[in-house]
Amino acid sequence: MKLVSVHPSFAAVEDRLTMYPQRVESMSHAQRERLAYIDFRLYFVGEIGRPDLANRFGVAPAGATRDLALYREIAPQNIEFDGSNKIYRIGKAFSPIFEHATQRVLSALALGFGDGVSVDSQPLLPCESPAALSCPRMDVLAPICRAIHAKRPVAIRYHSMSNGESERVIVPFALIDTGLRWHVRAFDRMSGEFRDFVVTRIEAPTLVDEEPKANERPDNDIQWTRIVELDLVPHPRLARPEIIKMDYGMADGSIRMRVRAAVAGYMLLRWSVDASPDHSLKEEQYRLWLSDPLALYGVENAKLAPGYRPPVSAVKK
Repeated sequence: MKLVSVHPSFAAVEDRLTMYPQRVESMSHAQRERLAYIDFRLYFVGEIGRPDLANRFGVAPAGATRDLALYREIAPQNIEFDGSNKIYRIGKAFSPIFEHATQRVLSALALGFGDGVSVDSQPLLPCESPAALSCPRMDVLAPICRAIHAKRPVAIRYHSMSNGESERVIVPFALIDTGLRWHVRAFDRMSGEFRDFVVTRIEAPTLVDEEPKANERPDNDIQWTRIVELDLVPHPRLARPEIIKMDYGMADGSIRMRVRAAVAGYMLLRWSVDASPDHSLKEEQYRLWLSDPLALYGVENAKLAPGYRPPVSAVKK
């Protein structure tokens, strides 16, 4: 789950170096990207050839040869040349010189590399992922993104389950990926509140050329600015909690997350976290329990969290 204002590409995100920082940081950004790709291919595929670089970056064979030679000069233990197949293979003492973010690695392996242009990006390894059933239309998403970037209101036609179709003006400032669909967080001039709008329910977005009012800015969105601390532990009903600790990399028996109140309910739903105060959900999909449900007090979308019940004092009599 991500909170984003633009969708990052492989080329747009800066790699943090774990070794040889001065040598590599003195290079151009384009050359660093090519070296990071060599590092990635060796680490996760085990080999790289000149055609791989040429196809990915559009460089001439001579340029690809220079990049491979430079990588070999910087980290000779990482790369070996297989003359019989004219390909470079991972060295026996390989240690990555770039830090590769897990989500980016998995995305690249499953979808291939791409920068949003019309290229035929192929998966690097066989990989199956759940199909995205809810995909925003680009002619809707693009104006919304421009409005976020320009900090401008946008007039939309919106369809909601409760009110049907309506014309309204919103002031968007962030996209939210719930894991199942995309929302835009915005101030809604019709209701006078900050709300989430499902992007697939928006039609005919048109930017409004005016500055947002002071009360429409995100620093006035209490649910957005409030940070909620969630402590997730293996579900108490499970006989082998140590397996769950392995699944989630729990070093001290729990996962402590700091998230915006505006997305807490979505996250707990996506992760199938039992948020009941007495860990009463028994279904198999609930492997985690929210150990302190009171952390959700005042969170508007807490009702989305599986099993959540508001504190007795908060229930109107």
